Amino acid sequence: MQTLNWIDWVVLALTLLTIVGYGTWKTRGSKSVHEYVKGGNSAQWWTIGLSVMATQASAITFLSTTGQAFSDGMGFVQFYFGLPIAMVIICLVFIPLYHRLKVYTAYEFLENRFDLKTRRLTAILFLIQRGLAAGITIFAPAIILSVVLGWDIILLNIIIGVLVIIYTVSGGTKAVTVTQKQQMFVIFFGMLVALFVILNLIPDDVSFTKALDIAGANGRMEILDFSFDLENRYTVWSGLIGGTFLALAYFGTDQSQVQRYLSGKSMKEMQMGLLFNGLLKVPMQFFILLVGVMVFVFYQFNQAPLNFIDASTEKVMASEYSQQYLDLQEKQNSLFNRKKELSLELSKSENEDLRKDLFYLDSIEKLHRLQSKYLIKRAIDTSYANKYDKLNEEFNKLALDSDGYFEKKEELNALYKDAAKDTQTNDRDYMFITFILKYLPKGLIGLLLAVILSAAMSSTASEINALATITSIDLYGRNTKTKKDDNHMVKASKVFTLIWGILAIIIACFANLAENLIQLVNIIGSIFYGNVLGIFLLAFFFKFIKANAVFIAAIITQVIVIVGWWFDWMPYLWLNLFGCILVILIAVIIQLTQKTNVTTT
Repeated sequence: MQTLNWIDWVVLALTLLTIVGYGTWKTRGSKSVHEYVKGGNSAQWWTIGLSVMATQASAITFLSTTGQAFSDGMGFVQFYFGLPIAMVIICLVFIPLYHRLKVYTAYEFLENRFDLKTRRLTAILFLIQRGLAAGITIFAPAIILSVVLGWDIILLNIIIGVLVIIYTVSGGTKAVTVTQKQQMFVIFFGMLVALFVILNLIPDDVSFTKALDIAGANGRMEILDFSFDLENRYTVWSGLIGGTFLALAYFGTDQSQVQRYLSGKSMKEMQMGLLFNGLLKVPMQFFILLVGVMVFVFYQFNQAPLNFIDASTEKVMASEYSQQYLDLQEKQNSLFNRKKELSLELSKSENEDLRKDLFYLDSIEKLHRLQSKYLIKRAIDTSYANKYDKLNEEFNKLALDSDGYFEKKEELNALYKDAAKDTQTNDRDYMFITFILKYLPKGLIGLLLAVILSAAMSSTASEINALATITSIDLYGRNTKTKKDDNHMVKASKVFTLIWGILAIIIACFANLAENLIQLVNIIGSIFYGNVLGIFLLAFFFKFIKANAVFIAAIITQVIVIVGWWFDWMPYLWLNLFGCILVILIAVIIQLTQKTNVTTT
């Protein structure tokens, strides 16, 4: 477990308390629903753009995206290729409509176009998926900090949730927007500092260009994949098509984002804010991935642990498998020393053979780390004994001299893929925080922890703010028998904000760590977003479709999409396109069938 220096505590506490205090003070005293929910329509375009980015950039972005790059390289950036396209479409179609109707929520429009039950259904779908996501955005940094620092996870969940609740309940949408500007400044500054420090920790004779060469030799700089293989989760096509539909649904129909730009001073400010996000988001994600890749390069010259979760290593070392683990560590040390020599040679040479040698050495090292995960799992759960034994038997067949394992590279790759598929222990979400705590100087550790917690607070604040708005406006306010005045609705919104904040904390306390947290959030969204987007497209462009057809089609589609995800019919990004097209087709068929029946009658 790591302990923080007093300087880091001061930096961390001052950063977080300043953000919370400023947001609470700046936005105190909202007296109308217009002020509380739409921020008085006072936000300018750069505030909107930063707020939109901060809503999406949760702690998961920094912990999990860097880990994704460390393990798999830069290819994840393709996930965001559809975002700029979606921003243009939303600016041309969604924003003018929302602005003209002067809606508080995206789902008000659906009642005007269809009926109240369709509005309620889409609102409930939003509450389910965004409520789960709110819990995960608290849980992600909490579980990692709890394992690495030894802090109690329940306490961390409560701290993050309470800090968010304080200023969100107090100031509503404006408080969220105002604080997110400060949070994005902390995030940008912290990540720039992190990259600078990483580059300075790499040996002096390895330039930034050579560091990129080393990353490329290890397959970490393969950015574009033009294949049409549906088994490959991230390609140019899945990003442009599936990513566009996901971004359309997220930024166009998800209240946590819609509420950010509905607070704009004018339609032009809203549009410019979204375009600003579209232009900056892909470079930002590229930069975060690059930080992860540079940490990978750093570990070519500094020994990485077999497992980044210290608590797991402690468990296996206290078990009957401790000697096997130590033997594995010894093999790892031997391979690392040779790999370090090759990395230094590569930094001074353009020899292609060296690049290949380095790539396969890294594959061997990956296999060692996977073995360590099986040892950890076996020490904790004896049901993994057979899986470990099989893996260990296959590994022992591989000769450890270079000629031996290069001849068996196909067997090695197949074995690695099988091990990666079966293993349940994943430590890559812990990689970046472990690096921060072990290698960054005092003071900067506190700053980077503030970055992670600021990101968690910004995205969680947007989510509970949106959840409360939907609950108060679309469900409570719309379904009360007597019309409530502004003062009552502001109080109701504050109460619902508090309730959703508490629920998010509870969900965080019961969540479990997934294979990769950033993928988990996107998977949850993809299960629901395609269906919701299809409902909105039906409302925009299919004027002959009536309420009953949409309502029935939406329920059928949601069931089918959940079944498709459960049985893994396709990579999750394609669920957005699948759900969107499916609900449109079913609604059209139902509507035409109803028309035929009416005509026949």
